[in-house]
This record gives sequence, structure tokens and C-alpha cells, in this order.
Amino acid sequence: MPELNNSATLPALRLTVNNHPGVMSHVCGLFARRAFNLEAILVSPVGDGSTCTMWLMVNEDERMEQIVRQVGKLHDVLEARVAAVDAGIFPRLAAYLGEGGAPLGGA
Repeated sequence: MPELNNSATLPALRLTVNNHPGVMSHVCGLFARRAFNLEAILVSPVGDGSTCTMWLMVNEDERMEQIVRQVGKLHDVLEARVAAVDAGIFPRLAAYLGEGGAPLGGA
């Protein structure tokens, strides 16, 4: 990933999806079929865990609207929209979860 200015923002897709096995595979499969690269992925459960918010960092190009429409048609995608995110959030999260991050289990 290129060096990013901490004040810069990048386009990200914010998806609300049903939380069950196979959803990530369906979303990533659509991106693979369209040859659209994902730079980073973050998924977190919402509320009782029956849904998740999925953040997909992408390089914006002329196909962005088409990708949003197509991913929105997937059965388990409840909402799809483009949002601007802090360009440094994914690298900071990766650094936190790397060597200096909390071990699995939170201990």
C-alpha cells in the first residue's frame, strides 16, 4: 500500500450485511469477477451480531458506482454506500493488531 498522508481520506464501501458463513466469500467473489481490487477489509458485528458492518477500502475509479450497485444486489447485503475514511485508519489498525497488538482472547 502506498504511503498516505494522515489527513487524506480514501473512498470506502460501507456495507451492512447479514452475519453468517459465506457472506465474505460472496462479496469478495463479486470483486474478483469484476477485477476490482480490495485494499483493506474490516468487519465488525452490530448489536446482537445478526448483522455486521463491512468496510472495504478501494481505489476509486470510474467503476465505483457500478460496483456499489452490483454489491447492493447480493442477497445478504442489506445496505451499500460509499463513505470517505481516514486514509491512516487501516494501517494503524494493522500495526495495532501486528506485533504490538493485543493477543487473541484479550489477555
